[in-house]
Amino acid sequence: MAGQPSKRITLHDVARLSGVSSQTVSRVVNNYPYVSEDTRRRVLDAIQQLDYRPNRAARSLATRRSCMLGIVSFGISYYGPAQMMANIEQAAKLRGYSLAFSAINRVALDEMREAIDNLSDLSVDGLVLITPTTGIDVRELVGLCEGVPFVQIDTDPAARVPSVVIDQHYGSRLATQHLIDLGHSAIGEISGPLHWFGAQARHESWEQTLLAAGLSPVMSVEGDWTPAGGYAAAHRLLDAGAQFTGLVVGNDQMALGALRALRERRLRVPEDVSVVGFDDIPEATYFEPPLTTIRQNFAALGEQSVEYLVALIDHPETPVHQRVLHPQFIPRQSTQAPAR
Repeated sequence: MAGQPSKRITLHDVARLSGVSSQTVSRVVNNYPYVSEDTRRRVLDAIQQLDYRPNRAARSLATRRSCMLGIVSFGISYYGPAQMMANIEQAAKLRGYSLAFSAINRVALDEMREAIDNLSDLSVDGLVLITPTTGIDVRELVGLCEGVPFVQIDTDPAARVPSVVIDQHYGSRLATQHLIDLGHSAIGEISGPLHWFGAQARHESWEQTLLAAGLSPVMSVEGDWTPAGGYAAAHRLLDAGAQFTGLVVGNDQMALGALRALRERRLRVPEDVSVVGFDDIPEATYFEPPLTTIRQNFAALGEQSVEYLVALIDHPETPVHQRVLHPQFIPRQSTQAPAR
């Protein structure tokens, strides 16, 4: 009947849809071990389908926890960090956690301390730290968290703290090797800002991959992740007299700007210059031409970071390690063999 409130979805509804017992659903929601991956996935799918929201008040009383995770994030105006936050939120909700956010303007000790203190005042059970740039020592970070479980993502690939990263070295190697395999020997680069761990790793891998193939890097210009930055960087490459038939660009937004700059300089893509981006943003397939790029699995990054954090909350003895995910090469029409 119109006007009546909808029936609240219960744990028993999830159990019925997923074909398991209510006790098993409870174990999945509370991230208990000894649940098979297939069963866990069925339950999580049912939770998402039904939009089930666990009773956090009851869980808090039973576990003496807030059932809340804190996220400290730098760079939320950029595609990568924004996607990370969105996928962390989705993964956390599937496990019955609410979220509190704190954005910082720089990865620096004072800003990190203020953000972590603010979230600690909310009695969060754990922290996800999106800290993609240099600026804070690991020991300082551990001290700031003061025993609160945390996971870093998009950080230094050699970080000796609980962390989840996408292998940027591997992604850039895929992009550069693709151009080499097509027959390109003159390959330039537009990098991201080199104080970002990801940009630094991609730049180093671009250079190393060329050298390993017996090729000399043509020239690299540093960009700022934006289309305007890619546009300006491409013009700087050409104004400097760089001669290249292949171009590796640090992200898809900069590649968009580079494509325009190349057109303005009467260079055709891919006939004169083949271009590879990074990220596989939703718009990349609609660029002119559609952009060859490297896809980062931000959904898996969010899921793995929350899974790892919840494990640290439930089992403090969980070993400290870094989980590494691998990106995927996506070929489209912005690359081809160089003209002979």
